[in-house]
Amino acid sequence: MYYILIGFAFGFAIPYLARRFSKFMPATFGYALYRILKQNKSISKQKRTQNLKYKKIRHKYFMRSLGWGICTSAILFLISQTLPDTEKPWLSFFVIILLILMEIDKRMFLLPDILTVPLLIVGFLYASLSGGLLGYDTVSAAENSSLGAVAGYFIPVIASLFLIKKYPDAFGGGDIKLLAAVGAWMGIINIPYIVLLSCLIFATTCFINKQRQGAFGPAIVLSTLIILFLNIY
Repeated sequence: MYYILIGFAFGFAIPYLARRFSKFMPATFGYALYRILKQNKSISKQKRTQNLKYKKIRHKYFMRSLGWGICTSAILFLISQTLPDTEKPWLSFFVIILLILMEIDKRMFLLPDILTVPLLIVGFLYASLSGGLLGYDTVSAAENSSLGAVAGYFIPVIASLFLIKKYPDAFGGGDIKLLAAVGAWMGIINIPYIVLLSCLIFATTCFINKQRQGAFGPAIVLSTLIILFLNIY
């Protein structure tokens, strides 16, 4: 029950956080942190109640927030039912940050360093202090995490070399940083599957929507969650 409530609370806030990022990104790490903590002056309560457009936007964000809250609480519930207590807080954090990045990239076509870099660092800490999903007989969890981060960085870089003529923006800098962070959490064994599945999901969505380009971050997040639950179950 505890993880359901936490998941709903954080999930409900995802659209708001994405909107906050869209107000000032791209920005440096320090300025981004300052703008997240500092609230801008909002319009008066009377104007908000009289503004029909504002009411529609507020209703739209409420419904989107409700959907994200239900989705996030369901994912954290599944995590809490299958993992030991030492793993639950780590992977709950991992999932929440991934979902926030998914919404931001879908909205802005941007994956901010203020989220991807801490995600990478916490991934290393997870491997060193817990790392239940990363413990293999051949290598330690910490070593597996480091190799996963390196693979997550270099696999898309190498792939870009073959696509650069036709698709010069196949992998953005934010996508590469996110894959490196995911590699730190998921390890060297899982990251190639995540990259491949991400490309398949992205290609499928582009085909369905009849687009030649779009945000790649949501495909990375979806493929990571799929591989994560395949490991858990």
